[in-house]
Amino acid sequence: MKSMDATTELKAFNQLFTDYQSRFIRFANFYIRDTAVAEDFTIEALMYYWENRHRLESETNIPAYILTIIKNKCLNHLTHRQTVENVSEMLLSNAQWELSTRVASLQECEPYELFTAEMHEIVDKTLESLPKQTKDIFIMSRYQNLSHKEIADKLNITTKGVEFHISKAIKALRISLKDYMPVLLFFL
Repeated sequence: MKSMDATTELKAFNQLFTDYQSRFIRFANFYIRDTAVAEDFTIEALMYYWENRHRLESETNIPAYILTIIKNKCLNHLTHRQTVENVSEMLLSNAQWELSTRVASLQECEPYELFTAEMHEIVDKTLESLPKQTKDIFIMSRYQNLSHKEIADKLNITTKGVEFHISKAIKALRISLKDYMPVLLFFL
């Protein structure tokens, strides 16, 4: 083609384009399954050939040369898609693992245990802040299951005194445990 003038070259290119464009597009589309991209690759390959035609040897099989360019564009495109798919699968796999971990963790979570641990800590702190006798009477009543009379006899006070100290402890606990009132009612 080096010996042709510009007009003859342009006519030859137009004929090449007319003869091979649809075949090149079908070839590319067979692999990448996207007609618009196949058309772009074909046009880009034809333009690349046109811009570099003077560098080619005279015996170059031009349709094969253009088809090789299209093949390489398709390979690059498919390799890129494959990489994107692999990364997407890896991210999805990680997301599924993380979701499974959260589900398993939530299934093992026992809110009652969380609340009771917090409540016990609050109860212990509140009881420590009470006067010793009020604390001791509350512990005997609620933890040792002694009756008011048994506590009164043990401490040499009246049952009314026992009731006063228990009421005082319960009032302090109600204030401290106001956010846990439903559980508190069960506890007390």
